[in-house]
Amino acid sequence: MIPISMSSVSSMFSMARNAAWLIPLLSAFSCFAAQPLTGVDRDYDALLALTAKARVVMLGEASHGSREFYRERARITRRLIEEQGFGAVVLEAPWEPVTRLDAYIRGAGRDSDAVSALAGFVRFPGWPWRNSEARDFIESLRAINRVRGGAAAPVRLYGMDLYSVPESADAVVRHLARRSIVAAATARQRYGCFNDFLPEPMLYGRDADAGRTRSCAEGAAAQLAEMEPAPTAEDDFAAWQSARVVSSGESYYRALYRLGPPSWNLREQHMADTIVQVLERLGPQGKVVVWGHNLHQGDARATDQAPAGELSLGQLMRQRYFDEAVLVGFSTYRGKVRAAPEWGARDRVRRLRPALRGSWHEVLHRQGLPAMLLVFRDNPAVAEKYAERRLERAVGVIYVPGDERKNHYFHAVLARQFDAVIHIDVTSALDSLAK
Repeated sequence: MIPISMSSVSSMFSMARNAAWLIPLLSAFSCFAAQPLTGVDRDYDALLALTAKARVVMLGEASHGSREFYRERARITRRLIEEQGFGAVVLEAPWEPVTRLDAYIRGAGRDSDAVSALAGFVRFPGWPWRNSEARDFIESLRAINRVRGGAAAPVRLYGMDLYSVPESADAVVRHLARRSIVAAATARQRYGCFNDFLPEPMLYGRDADAGRTRSCAEGAAAQLAEMEPAPTAEDDFAAWQSARVVSSGESYYRALYRLGPPSWNLREQHMADTIVQVLERLGPQGKVVVWGHNLHQGDARATDQAPAGELSLGQLMRQRYFDEAVLVGFSTYRGKVRAAPEWGARDRVRRLRPALRGSWHEVLHRQGLPAMLLVFRDNPAVAEKYAERRLERAVGVIYVPGDERKNHYFHAVLARQFDAVIHIDVTSALDSLAK
């Protein structure tokens, strides 16, 4: 074999931006360098080769407010569904509002379009789901199900997060009321201690931990224990998951006001358990795509999270499913982002500063490609180049550009944190459909 220099490969990649026909040729060199993403159908062939035997594909995002991350995840997800038989998408979103989206894409809900179905996201933050990228993705899933008809099981949508405690408590009561007035009254009484905190459920944890309000812990746990575990009927399963949200959310809200990582870990474990339940429901051949932030989707053992005692969803999936879990991170160097200055504040579009010098994002920026894919797993030459410990940026729903280093950066070994990374050099902000 004739040796090929990295400079020669980089030059070929630059040509590929204007010559999509070179992509198959360049894929042969993916063990040496990044693969440019040009918008053609074959962009993610190398990634789909990695996911062919996977049961769980974790698709991350470096911020909750960047348009391109949603767009590329949607492209990948549609291919996973149509080409590899993935049967469900699990979102870093509360359980209750996603059940409404799931009904819509199956043609079973009352909503006339995706915008109406997304209106169920009423709590802060609204824009990560009430935006045009999410709307278009939801409509595409509905279209897939419409084409399938009854010939195949419909694609499903599930929420794995626990930020819907009041709505989930109401769902449990409504479910029980269809079967027993007494059972519904018991659940309503057990959940009554949340009633004073409907506008902001997190404040329940503050007051309960301080002894200023009655704790819901015992009642929430008792209600979950009385529900049928892992039921087979669709309505029973949804109600059981709602009861899980209430019980886990109650514990999480109280843990928020204590020092240490338990609140983070409680949330990660709840989300991991939800994914496991969805996979078991889909059967031994079931496969799911998971959308969430890089901090959840990556392996915490390769970051500053591990010394702090924090777990991550990606770590838990790797530990359970081994090579059948594929972790994909996303990166950007600069652009614009939609975020809030603090929790509960109004969102707005902010300038996303160029990444810090020496960070992973700056290293990827120096590749000179507008968009690219790096696959680390089974590519030791690439993995070795990204095996250092460098800074990585994470922007959630809050962005504090005046103090980025303190609020948004942590250290990570990129090739151990993820199996692959997608870098979009300049990203734009999500719009917002919330009124």
